[in-house]
Amino acid sequence: MSQGFAPIGEVLQSAGTVAILTHVRPDGDAIGSQLAMALALQKLGKTVIAWNEDGLPESFAFLTGSELITKPADTPMEFDIVLALDTAAKDRLGTGIKAVQAYKTLVNIDHHASNPGYGDLNYIDVQAPATGQIIYELLQDQKLPFFSEIADALFVAISTDTGSFRYQNTTAHTFEIAGKLVEAGVDLATISNRVYESYPKRRILLLGQLLNDATFHANDRIATFSLTDATKARLGIDPADIDGLIDVIRSIDTVVVAIFFEELPDQRVRISVRSKDLRVDANRICSTWGGGGHQLAAGARIRGTLEEVRAKVISYVSDEVLKYP
Repeated sequence: MSQGFAPIGEVLQSAGTVAILTHVRPDGDAIGSQLAMALALQKLGKTVIAWNEDGLPESFAFLTGSELITKPADTPMEFDIVLALDTAAKDRLGTGIKAVQAYKTLVNIDHHASNPGYGDLNYIDVQAPATGQIIYELLQDQKLPFFSEIADALFVAISTDTGSFRYQNTTAHTFEIAGKLVEAGVDLATISNRVYESYPKRRILLLGQLLNDATFHANDRIATFSLTDATKARLGIDPADIDGLIDVIRSIDTVVVAIFFEELPDQRVRISVRSKDLRVDANRICSTWGGGGHQLAAGARIRGTLEEVRAKVISYVSDEVLKYP
């Protein structure tokens, strides 16, 4: 679903003020894409605001220019352009979109299959492994500013959303772009150290508890973690601390689907689903409860207690997994 890069380039060039938004609980792809666009548009002389409901995760604060990413303003503001990045549904922009009083054009750039195309202009490439890859292509295609700090941000975006270039959607073109980013000045060793080898102690303590409490279902083909509000409070967990932990149980040889259940304070539970079999579609599973994402990685927020949500999701996924030998 795409209207091409040219219309997007035209509105960005003509805009005076731009709000760059991304989804709640931002990951590396969200932050890297957001920062890259903010730096490029600033270089063009635009007035740029980069908002996220949760602000900047501390794990990405090392990126040059990351201080541009802030929580939304208390008083709504007007913009020429709202740029929504890596966000499958408009309501996932959270308080960011609520802080926009008015805009002329909403531009939606994403790679999630569940994205309905909610923008006035849409560029949705479900074959792209990361929104950061699309942003690189946009900058090159429209001859927008590109320099080493942008390359750093985009490398973080692409690396994190491809599982360090391990996931099935990583293509030769993805490696080609990664090479171009390194040529542009990315210090691969430093970025990898900051992103993958500089975790806070509380994250490791959390992982230890989650592993102790992990459960297995459907002949060990489903593995689950559950995180309660009480544990988050006791360990002082930041949302960014949780990113990637599900991959630990996903990596077990018998596991086809890994599920992370996180208790939220408003009688809802956030689920993250990771599949290793395209026949067991994580996007389809999560869309059952109003969520979405990709075939092998998706999420949803489900109303109910942790116990209620665990029971019905595990039952549903067990039925899906046991369809196949």
